[in-house]
Amino acid sequence: MNSKALSIIFIFFYSINYGQKELSAKEAVFKSLENNYQILISKKQLNISENNNKWSEAGLFPTVELNSSQSNTIQDNTNNPFTFTPGIILSQSINPSLNLNWNIFSGFRVKMSKKQLENLKEQSSNNVIAIIENTIQDVLKAYYTVQLQKYRKNLFKDIMMISRKRYQYNKSREVYSGSNSLESMQFRNQYLTDSTNYLMQNISFNNSMRNLILLMNDTSDTNFILTDDIDIAVKNVNFIDAEEQMFENNQNLKNQFISLELQKTETNLKRSFLYPTISFQAGVNPGWSNVRDIKNSNLNLSIQTLSYYGNFNLRYSLFNNWKNKRAVEISKIQEQIVELNIENIKKTLSNTLKNLIDIYSVRTQLVAISQENVTYAEKAYKLAEDRYNLGTINSIDLANFQTNYQNTMIQHYENLFNRMDTYLEIYKMSGKIGLSYNEN
Repeated sequence: MNSKALSIIFIFFYSINYGQKELSAKEAVFKSLENNYQILISKKQLNISENNNKWSEAGLFPTVELNSSQSNTIQDNTNNPFTFTPGIILSQSINPSLNLNWNIFSGFRVKMSKKQLENLKEQSSNNVIAIIENTIQDVLKAYYTVQLQKYRKNLFKDIMMISRKRYQYNKSREVYSGSNSLESMQFRNQYLTDSTNYLMQNISFNNSMRNLILLMNDTSDTNFILTDDIDIAVKNVNFIDAEEQMFENNQNLKNQFISLELQKTETNLKRSFLYPTISFQAGVNPGWSNVRDIKNSNLNLSIQTLSYYGNFNLRYSLFNNWKNKRAVEISKIQEQIVELNIENIKKTLSNTLKNLIDIYSVRTQLVAISQENVTYAEKAYKLAEDRYNLGTINSIDLANFQTNYQNTMIQHYENLFNRMDTYLEIYKMSGKIGLSYNEN
């Protein structure tokens, strides 16, 4: 490959961006919370739970029904000698009715149903918060993944630029001073390798940016410039404090406690079938009828009726093979199962939190070590360049120093990202990630 082709490769990497806009991590989160479809769906489901959380839905108030019927009957009595109305008789009637049905007492079933609706509403609210927390974590991870890929891209670009200058310089030396062609080939191969690395990293960067834009559900075709550094200021994490906050705010635990309350309410609902029920029905039924002989106009009668009723009904199941009693006992066992699940989840969360805090501590130390390692690798690389210019080391040795510097920088970026990722996981488990953005 000649120098003209290499120049074309270099020009390919250079791009001009239009419609640029700065984007902080907080702004990315707010954009996602505003446009996320799962959050919008969960909020609609919360609206349904809020609308259902009414005493009328639980059955406290009576129901009133209005019914009306209209009938038409033709009876042919011309061949019936035993009738008092010979001929063809047309009977027409209208019978409306207004009925009230009120369940006065049903073993506290109405109260338990209302409590169940309240728990379902709270569960829906917690589901919204859980989706919000997951969205915040995903967006922050995607945001800092873009930053990680950008730092790697800039690193590969800088190294590619250095390799390009070094290759061009040695090619000039080869033409004018007869330098070693093998060394020139070594620099050209290094430049091509660095160009390939940069090209592949540019693809990784673009993919990570597309993933972030997808999470934000942004369709503006804006080229975002991320402003928050991956080396975020994070605090030390104390296990006792984090565990206490986790037990208080963790959405998974909250949902389990709501499930326990729902199961207790279900037990009370089953128990309500052991009590008698009292109901009241009342209504009014007016009626209008007309009877006439189709062929005899002398027979034409109009009838009007009006009736009222008010009835009390007492129902009590004396014996049904102990089905109601067994249902209560089974529901109590299911309560115990939910309680055991809660204890298991609490222990699992505590163990996971402890492991995460240990990992976070180790990764914090790795960041400090890799930071120091970067300093020495950078000094060693610059010193190797000076020695190469003096002719004390060859191009292969210089390439080794360059590769060591590149790998050290990449590892440092990875350590920064891993520390941030672990901190976000702890932050989410403690329930603080949702509270932080709620306060804003």
